Amino acid sequence: MYQDSNSLSPLSAREATGHPWDEAADGWSRHGALVGEWLREATIAMLDATRIGPGSRVLDIAAGAGDQTLDIARRVGMSGNVLATDISARGLALALAKLHAAGFDRVETRVADAQALDLAGSGFDAAICRLGLMFCRAPIDALRGIRASLKPAGRFSALVFSGPQANPCIAALVSTALRHAGLPQALPGAPGTLLSLGHPGLLAQLLDAVGFVDIEVRTVSAPMRLPSCQTYIDFVRTAGLPIMAILAPLSAAAQASAWQDMAAQLDRFTTPTGWVGPNELLLCSATRPVSLNETDHAASA
Repeated sequence: MYQDSNSLSPLSAREATGHPWDEAADGWSRHGALVGEWLREATIAMLDATRIGPGSRVLDIAAGAGDQTLDIARRVGMSGNVLATDISARGLALALAKLHAAGFDRVETRVADAQALDLAGSGFDAAICRLGLMFCRAPIDALRGIRASLKPAGRFSALVFSGPQANPCIAALVSTALRHAGLPQALPGAPGTLLSLGHPGLLAQLLDAVGFVDIEVRTVSAPMRLPSCQTYIDFVRTAGLPIMAILAPLSAAAQASAWQDMAAQLDRFTTPTGWVGPNELLLCSATRPVSLNETDHAASA
């Protein structure tokens, strides 16, 4: 079974402390209400797809600051169990504090890279990953580990961003940041990037390759509705690690110029009632098979 909340395997304590994602974890936590509202309907659909209910044992991969972990804990109740994993120790500490404050003590945390979960045979009823899978440079390794953590007939569901055409805000942020940093423009499907799993059919192919069955992938519209464009920029400046990392080597003045450029471009999404940034997600769901033949197929993939 999985280790307790004090375990840092497969990362050592020193490797986990001070990870770049720690910086973004504080931003995600501070903007929890914003993120919760933005992803409310998509998160409900993701959890529904795994059929999580009272008593379920659930694995939350790339849990971040734990907003969706709290949603899971509410669904499984006091008879259920939740393990939240993330590469950021800081994010998990924030998540655990939030969960304990809400009265949920049957939630454990474990620092782990999604590509090296080391949870085979744990027999979870369900696993979810909200906006984390696309950051894996080897998503097939993550999916293989997730499948191994589930019991036969266990369910998996995840949310990732779709392609650049349906996510113009993200596309503008990345291209502008790269230009100001003097870096070449990245391909939209480059491994480990925000839009890496948005190519049509890719997510289903990966799920099939590791032996999942009952695979479904559909698009989910998730516009971000905020008081102003500047509210969005402030969110990305503190929680958008991919953009923060691109701009980090620049001087303070150069960074300020880049953020101003982004704000000017994204202001086109301002409406008479506020700012509405288009976002499209892919919601996938799949099942670990029961039959021996399908299991053997996945083990050899």
